[in-house]
Amino acid sequence: MPKSPPVIAIDGPSGSGKGTVAQILARELGWHFLDSGAIYRILAYAAQQRGIPLDAPTQLAELARNLPVTFSPIDAKIRLEEVDIKDEIRTEAAGNAASKVAAIPAVRVALLERQRAFRAGPGLVADGRDMGTVVFPDAEVKVFLTASAEERARRRYNQLIEKGLDANLAALVADIAERDHRDATRSVAPLKPADGAEIVDTSDLDIAQTVACVRDLVRRRLDV
Repeated sequence: MPKSPPVIAIDGPSGSGKGTVAQILARELGWHFLDSGAIYRILAYAAQQRGIPLDAPTQLAELARNLPVTFSPIDAKIRLEEVDIKDEIRTEAAGNAASKVAAIPAVRVALLERQRAFRAGPGLVADGRDMGTVVFPDAEVKVFLTASAEERARRRYNQLIEKGLDANLAALVADIAERDHRDATRSVAPLKPADGAEIVDTSDLDIAQTVACVRDLVRRRLDV
């Protein structure tokens, strides 16, 4: 049986830098890229574009299994049938729609199949919260990026201020701590390091330093 293409699974909480690091690594390696955090938003958006109700399990699962989406690490675009929808899926409405479809068991099963289908040569860099624990438990490299709630809140605060939006640092710290607890204690795919994962605390690292650290881990495990 031919060996499956290698996978680098990068998990971690929001604000740990996993998405940016995974994208840069995929671009450097010339590998495929999976932003699993966007997948439910994309499905909900695609369903709405096709007139599929967000409470129709059979239709949603069928769409999920064949979701025509690609993630480009080169230009950071998310394309649904070749149309960039990155901005459309980042709205509050898109998030609410995503939470509805994510609650449907048949959809979760179908999207698990779809995510695994991103595994293709020469390799895949996948980022999310359960890439190493659920989606790709056999990944050749598993990394769990983390950072203190305070540092992740500070990063989010700076992002919001740069966009000209109001932000309260103390409130962001509280929100992130609450989300961490919820994610770590949920019954389905709780947020935790996968068995054998390298844990990297990025609290005192910038993106370039974090990429360098993960790149070194990858080189020790893979001939790339």
